[in-house]
Amino acid sequence: MPETAIHAPGKFCWMEIATTDKEAAKKFYSELIGWEMKDTPAGDIGTYTMMNLGGKEVGGLYQLNQEQLSQNVPPHWLNYVLVEDADTATNQAESLGAQILVGPMDVMDVGRMSVLKDPQGAVFAVWQAKTHQGSGAPSGPGTSCWVELATSDTDAAGKFYSGLFGWKLDAQQMGDMTYTMFKQGEVSVGGMMALTPEMGEAPPNWLTYIAVEDCDATVAKAESIGGKVCAPPMDIPNMGRFSVLADPTGAVFAVFQFAQAE
Repeated sequence: MPETAIHAPGKFCWMEIATTDKEAAKKFYSELIGWEMKDTPAGDIGTYTMMNLGGKEVGGLYQLNQEQLSQNVPPHWLNYVLVEDADTATNQAESLGAQILVGPMDVMDVGRMSVLKDPQGAVFAVWQAKTHQGSGAPSGPGTSCWVELATSDTDAAGKFYSGLFGWKLDAQQMGDMTYTMFKQGEVSVGGMMALTPEMGEAPPNWLTYIAVEDCDATVAKAESIGGKVCAPPMDIPNMGRFSVLADPTGAVFAVFQFAQAE
């Protein structure tokens, strides 16, 4: 297994795509982001595809099974937060109003996990590392650079995640919108905003941002290979440029181009 980066508890450590067409998804992301795909045996789910960048694992991909499809689980991205003890974190999340969707369960010898739905309905996972701590390429194009919660109740969601992970809340005014930074100590680990009418009927969700060198070129490439633009490229002053996309199976993610330092 490639060398992994060391992630601290309370920080996002892994991203994962669940899809209805594994081969189509592998082809799309390989062409768009440049990830190398490596299938590995994964017990009951058959194979689990590791998405590699320069020999380091940055995320995973798997095919939704028949039980998940019968429950109308859509193609989606899932983000994992590293915890010291998955069972303790799961019990605490449940006591704070979360719903346990999966687990806690062992993933062979690599770790222990559970999948949770917060009280507003956004889904995330917790990961207790054993032999695998998470992404081995912590920064740069092709890696997860931000994770963002869009929710129906920012006050309640803020209290939930603060109670679960100890995150501090740093609310900032950005134009007409209030944007809250989730902080682990002094480090920003993610963001939160209220769902807006422009998002249509989107449920509360965690959005994965992938760093890219050129946002507009990536969006054009995505459209040319079957992706859909959910939000066109736009600038965040002094920070960068981003766009929200959906892959050919409907899983939604974002790409982000960091602003050049002057």
